[in-house]
This record gives sequence, C-alpha cells and structure tokens, in this order.
Amino acid sequence: MSVSSNASSPTPSSPDNEINLDDFETQHRSGHWLNRVVFALSIFLAVAHVYINTIGTLPELWVSSFHFAGFGALCALLVPARPKWRDSKLALFFDALIVLALIVMVLYIVFFEDALYARGVTFDTGDWIVSSVSILLALELIRRTSGWFIPLLILVALTYVVWWGKWLAGPFSFPGLSVETLLYRSFFSTDGMFGPISRISWSFVFMFILFGAFLVKSGAGDFIIDLSRSLASKMIGGPGFVAVLGSGLMGSVSGSSVANTVSTGVITIPLMRKAGFPARFAAGIEAAASTGGQLMPPVMGAGAFIMASYTQVPYVTIIGVAAIPALLYFLSVGFFVRVEAKRSQVTSTAVVGVPVSQVLKEGWHHIVPLGVLVALLIKGYTPTYAAGVGILAVIAASWLSKTHRMGPIRILDAMAQGAKNMSTTAVLLIGIGLVVNVISTTGVGNTFSLLISDWSGGSLLLTIILVAIASLVLGMGLPVTASYIVLGTLSAPAIFNLIAQSQLLEMMSNGTLPQAAHAVFMLVDPTSISKLAEGMPMDQASALLAQVPADFKGMLMDQALGANTVAMTLLTAHMIIFWLSQDSNVTPPVCLTAFAAAAIAKTPPMRTGLTAWKLAKGLYIVPLLMAYTPLIGGDTETLIRLTIFAIFGMYALVAAMEGYLEDKLPIPTRVLALIAAILMLWPHFSLWLQLIGLVIFLALFVIGNKTYAKNNAPA
Repeated sequence: MSVSSNASSPTPSSPDNEINLDDFETQHRSGHWLNRVVFALSIFLAVAHVYINTIGTLPELWVSSFHFAGFGALCALLVPARPKWRDSKLALFFDALIVLALIVMVLYIVFFEDALYARGVTFDTGDWIVSSVSILLALELIRRTSGWFIPLLILVALTYVVWWGKWLAGPFSFPGLSVETLLYRSFFSTDGMFGPISRISWSFVFMFILFGAFLVKSGAGDFIIDLSRSLASKMIGGPGFVAVLGSGLMGSVSGSSVANTVSTGVITIPLMRKAGFPARFAAGIEAAASTGGQLMPPVMGAGAFIMASYTQVPYVTIIGVAAIPALLYFLSVGFFVRVEAKRSQVTSTAVVGVPVSQVLKEGWHHIVPLGVLVALLIKGYTPTYAAGVGILAVIAASWLSKTHRMGPIRILDAMAQGAKNMSTTAVLLIGIGLVVNVISTTGVGNTFSLLISDWSGGSLLLTIILVAIASLVLGMGLPVTASYIVLGTLSAPAIFNLIAQSQLLEMMSNGTLPQAAHAVFMLVDPTSISKLAEGMPMDQASALLAQVPADFKGMLMDQALGANTVAMTLLTAHMIIFWLSQDSNVTPPVCLTAFAAAAIAKTPPMRTGLTAWKLAKGLYIVPLLMAYTPLIGGDTETLIRLTIFAIFGMYALVAAMEGYLEDKLPIPTRVLALIAAILMLWPHFSLWLQLIGLVIFLALFVIGNKTYAKNNAPA
C-alpha cells in the first residue's frame, strides 16, 4: 500500500522460512549486500515508527526529523541521482554521504536545539549549515523520486518570501522576510518541513501504509480478486465488473491509484480483452476504477488524515460520510461497463470463478482486520492505535489460513515492504510542508481565495470549475495528495464561504433564520428584523447579507447554521477539492494511472487517457452534488432520496453520453435520456419532477431491453 502515485505494486509473499530480498531490489542498482542494507533499514524504520506511534513520548520535532532522515536515507539508497549511475561506486559513495548528513541533521536537532533558543533564536554557523543543507537534501530526494516539478515549486515559494515577493504589485505583494527567519520557520519551527504535514506522515499515513502491507502479505489481495470474480460472474459484462469491484475493494486498503492499477490490472485487463471488450476501453475502465481507490474508505490515501487535520472533523466521521459518494462513483463506472458490454455483445461471457460462499469460507478471515479497524474507530480510538491493533489482527487472522500464515520471517517481510512503500511519500510530504508554510506565512491562501471569489463573481459553480482547472494543472506535476494539500490550503475557504452563504441566504429567504442570528443584522439594518422573520426575496437577502462586515460573517454563520453544519460545510469544501484532485490520474496530458493501464493493455497512452477521462465523469458529477445538496452530513431520509436519484440520474447521463441504453438510442430518445438525467440530478427540482425523470428513464430502459432482445434473438 502507498499513498504516493509512484508506489510499487504489491509483490507475492515469500515463504516463512526465506526472506525474499528481490522485493527490496533497488530501482537502479544491483548488489545483494545493498539489498540487505535496505531491508535492514526498512525493518528498523518500521519498528521505530510503531514504537513512536504507540508508547513513545518523544518531542514532535525530533520525531519529524528522524522520519525525514530515515526515509530520506532509504530514498538515497534506492534511487541514484541519475539512472545511468546505477553501477557507479562513486555515486553510491556520495549517496552514503547523504545518509551520513541526514544522521547528523537529527543529532544536531536533538543536541543543539536548546542552544538556539538560549541565544534568542539567533543563528550561528552550525544552524545556517544544517538548516540550509537539510532543505537542499529534501529538494534533491524529491527530485529523484517525483521529478523536477515539486522542487521547482518549493524553490519558487521560498524565494518569493525572501526575494521577489516585494517586487510584485497588487494583492500578492509581500514585503519579505530575512533568510534567517525563513530558515528558522522552515526547519526549526513546527510549521515548516517538520510541521503538521510531517506529523500526519509519520503517524496516520505510515501506520495505514504498514497496515496495508500486512494485508497484502497475508493474501488479502488474492482474496479481493477472487471475491470480485465470484460476485461478478453472473453480471452482464462480468469481466468489467471484476475490474470495478476489485479496484474498489483493493482501494479500500491501498490508497494509491497507480499501485491499484498495476496490482489488479494485470488480471482484469486481459480478462476484459478476452471477453470481447475493446482494449482501450478495458484499460480506461481499470484506470477509472483504480482512481476511485483513493475515494473508498477506510484509507482514502493520505487525504482523509490531512482532511481531518485541516477541518478538525474526526477521521471516523470523514470515512463515514465518504462512503455514499464513493459508492456513486463506482456505480457510474459500472454503468459504462454495462453499456459497453451490451454494445459489444460480451454479455454471454461469464467470469470463471468459484461460488461466493466458497470464497468467503476460505478467506473470511481477511475481513476480520478491517472489521477490527472500523470498530475501534467507531469506539473513538485514534487512527494510529486502530491501525496498530489492526496489524495484530492481520497476523492473528492469517493463522486461520492454510497458505498465508504470518510467521516471524513474513512479518519482517511485511514491515520492510511497508517502510519501502512509505519512502517516496515521506520525503514528498516533508517537502510540501515547506510550501504550506509559505502559504500560511504570507497569507497567499486568503488572497487566492478572495481572488477566486472575485473571478467567479460569487458563483459557486464557476468557483468549482476554476478549482478543477487549477487541480488539473497542478496534477501534471504533483501527486494527488500533494495537489490536494496545496489546493485545500489555497481554495477551501472560498468554496466553504460560498456554500455557507448559499445556505444562509436560503434561510433568510424562507424566514427560518434562528433568532440568535438576528442580532448581527440589528447592527446593519434594524428595519430588516421583521422581514427576516417573514422571509424575503433572494435578491433582497443577498443585498442585506452583503452589508454584514467580513469580521462578523463568521459569527453569523456559527449562530445561523450551528457548529455541526459549519463543520460539515467545511468538510464538504475539502471533499470537493479532494475529489477534483483525483482527475489528474485520468486526464491528459499527464495521467499516470491511465498510462499504467495503457502499458498493460498495449494501447496508445494518450488515447487511453482520454477514454479513462470520459469513464471517470463521476469525479465531476459527485462534487457538484456535494456542493448543491446535503450529500455530506445530511439526515438519513435526505441521503436516501439523494442516493436513489443520483444513481438513476448518472445511469441516464451515461446513456445520453454513449447513445446506448440496453440498445442503441436514436437522437430523440437520447435527448430524452439527457432530460431524465437533468431532472434527477438537478438539486433544486421538486420531488415530482425527479419522479418524472425516473419514469422517463425506466421507460427507456424497458423499451431498450425489449428491442435488444428482439434484434439479437436467434434466427
């Protein structure tokens, strides 16, 4: 498991009496002794992080620096500075010096941090050298593992603070800080590279990556594929649904779309092609379904943990409200599978699989660790504690299997694999912490949010479109998690304010504004109180709200909406951004998930990306539903209604896009399908209009089913 888009795919488990060092072969280097060093270092890092996250009580700055040093050393040994230096002993010598420098960095923080504060936070020579070299090492390690884009972004951010920010005119002008202040805030404080993002990395993210590695080594990946094949064996277009189900279930414990594609795609893509699906469609389905892996609870990549930190909403609440949107996404991909299966006439091709009862009988124990994890989260235990107990549950449950019992060697193997999978993510999140620190220090985030609101003219739809474009551009160079962090910091306040204001305006228009909120309007327009009690036209409500000073709007929202609604609205804003950040996986010109699927299917990468982008339309529809409906945090009755109409509405939209619903749709009926989709998905229509849309869709479905049976009846 890995939250990084560069994660490797799961590897087969090694026997209990043998360590499979091939799992730890470095990407560009050979040498059995080096593999042993990497293996030993990986186990050490895993054990150390488990100790830190369970019974350790070390200062956070020490832990964060150790986290960076350990996984930075792992990256230095795994990936040389240039691929052609794979066998260069000189290059390996310099990488050993990097490892030594990282060790010195940790020791310096431990032994000389107090001396810095004793001098009144005035740098001496050692402080200048260590802080500068550490930042440069972070840039180099990120360049090796993730390319040039992120290091350049970090350099632009850091130089903006001390150099060229003061030369800018307009809202982004910044007077500047001294280099010493920048280095202190970036290195020694708990706001920079060793700040909140680093804390999330060494706690929540690592423990769940380790949990996923143990699941893979226990055979859970094979169980997921077998279960998917069994569940989809009788469905129309069964092989396509194996990809959707398998990627969804694998994503519930994986969190990396690329790793998800590689691990499940090697099975599902050939299966779909053999059944008769076009090769490009098969690759697109796998890419779209694997992209949804980061949307599927309980792991959701690193996004859920960062979201919990940003919004202060409990992690268990986040994964709870994320379940229905994730279900809608996978159903939308499944609708494309059914349509293409009918059109390509692969409906008679069943997936060969053992009965579901037999799969569950042989592999039910794989469900136990996930059940333990979710139960502990619901009970209120911290995610790190729940993940730690979940790992123990994986080990215990594995002994109910005849083939994947986890003895000491396999446990060490899983720990080392988890640490290796974490290496790229760790250095990436450390580096992104530098960007987040610049955004918070300079106030660029608030400025950017105000500009988005200004450019969109206060339109929530235009704001979401602007954020989607920004996420696509950032996603060309940033992994999904990093893209979400940057965009969430910059634009979440704008989306939150617009959604909250729309809810507030609706209450003012309906005359349902709580009495506690009337006091704010007394300061603005005392004559408006009677109108607020009776309700007013939307334009008058908007004009009245515009008169409220910005300093009072936060208090007004708290009084009018309530703490829970405000929290859910903030969570909605972050969830929208998190979903939109996924589109870089399937949207050309840079779509790593689609490229990985294309490599397996042997199809043109760019055309495969376009196909995957079309099949992943749920990435845009569901966030719109979040923005305009209470899909996040709504009551049970509202959620049931939203879910039912959203399911049929997306099916109707797929039919309109493809021109096919059980059978080919002529232009008039295709337009009817589009009308039905709009009626069911448009948030402000009445229940009766939504029911009319549902009736239209069902009528088209039944008619198409009959014409298909008639046209394909045997002669």
